[in-house]
Amino acid sequence: MQLGINLGYWGAGMDADNLAVAKEADRLGYAVCWAAEAYGSDAATVLTWVAAQTERIDVGSAIFQIPARQPAMTAMTAATLDSLSGGRFRLGLGVSGPQVSEGWYGVKFDKPLARTREYVEIVRKAMSRERLSYEGQHWTLPLPGGPGKPLKLTVHPEREYIPLYIAAIGPKNLEQTGEIADGALLIFPSAEHLEETAIQYLRAGREKAGKPLEGFDVVPTLPLALGEDKDVTTLADTFRPYTALYVGGMGSRKQNFYNQLARRMGFEAAATEIQDKYLAGDKEGAAAAIPHDLIDKTTLLGSVDRIADRMKEYAAAGVTTLTLAPAGFTLDERLAALRAGTEALERAGLA
Repeated sequence: MQLGINLGYWGAGMDADNLAVAKEADRLGYAVCWAAEAYGSDAATVLTWVAAQTERIDVGSAIFQIPARQPAMTAMTAATLDSLSGGRFRLGLGVSGPQVSEGWYGVKFDKPLARTREYVEIVRKAMSRERLSYEGQHWTLPLPGGPGKPLKLTVHPEREYIPLYIAAIGPKNLEQTGEIADGALLIFPSAEHLEETAIQYLRAGREKAGKPLEGFDVVPTLPLALGEDKDVTTLADTFRPYTALYVGGMGSRKQNFYNQLARRMGFEAAATEIQDKYLAGDKEGAAAAIPHDLIDKTTLLGSVDRIADRMKEYAAAGVTTLTLAPAGFTLDERLAALRAGTEALERAGLA
């Protein structure tokens, strides 16, 4: 099992620290550094900045939002980043959510599975330097009846094949991801529940494509907080606002994929209470309603030995790249958590 690092969003006042974390991850031998985007910093600029100041670590978008870019532009960006980084780019895609898609980008959030499938097909075709023509439900290239003609990418990507990942949560999205992508980006993953909430659907998608699950990159992101095992409850409490935001307020009441995931892990009553309180404006109450077990199952907390034991569980569950989001109030604390990740991997016998 390999390790990755997720820098989250840029521009939150920790930019210099984030770059230091990325450079230390590069030195420690982490496999990939991911950056996110929502409606603040964009991932492409951040990844270019990181790639320019690192040597070995891959850089990946987790994610480029599908409603934010035409698929041909995403292919151009991927080819450019791969070239500038010397073949170190991983393309992660996702549909985002209805509030961001419609509120920020003005793109209707409908038929996300069909849109994702068409998007991936166009991106792959463009990156392969075929002349780009496509007839789908959501995209038609070139536009009919106009001056457009099939074009092909003018630059040669560093590699013939750039690995493509999709952020997936729901069963249908996971199955399609297994069918059409090279890897899946997961969030709030519980090793105990990974088979029933994700792996079985990814496997079904791979079977549909006539491919084995082996070789497919299963990439969950987990916050990591280093400390004493006796302080695990206190460490978990630091993630209450983060968990409440996703389970309670990320998306609408009917379309909150993270809330639905918590329900599939057996936290139905808590998921309802968290969402009710969060959407009513009681964010503190929503955070307080989160069961400790939900946080502990979806994070890495405590000593290096405890984290190592949890890493073994994730590896046994089918994780191939474990992405860490090291927590800390200072840069030194985040760097210590980062180093604890590599130490734990070694103690677990997974390095």
